[in-house]
Amino acid sequence: MLYLEWMENVAMVKKPNGKWHVCMDFTNLNKACSKDSYPLPQIDWLVDETLGYQLLSFLDAFSRYHQIMMYLPDQEKTMFITKKWTYCYKVMPFRVKNIRATYQHMVNKVFKELLGNTMEAYVDDMIIKS
Repeated sequence: MLYLEWMENVAMVKKPNGKWHVCMDFTNLNKACSKDSYPLPQIDWLVDETLGYQLLSFLDAFSRYHQIMMYLPDQEKTMFITKKWTYCYKVMPFRVKNIRATYQHMVNKVFKELLGNTMEAYVDDMIIKS
């Protein structure tokens, strides 16, 4: 069943490096979604937690946003149309409202035993302390 109220057009935008980027306007979807109030860590606290360590390794897990599966009934809300067909995201697209809170919640759950000990994380930026 198609829900045309959520369908978005696709716009192709050329990046400064010459590659093309697919853009969709999720403004209507973001307005309809309630805000997830899952707290993000205080950056100054995370910086303080790194004091005294001799070696810090910095990781950026940017592309990992695209590996969080969408809740099946919500996939239709990310529907977009192309010349050939209509599609929807099966994983969370980058520009939806609560992606940062969802990702931080996942990071906190996955790295529960390490956070505050040998690791700190702010959304997709992580520091390994040794």
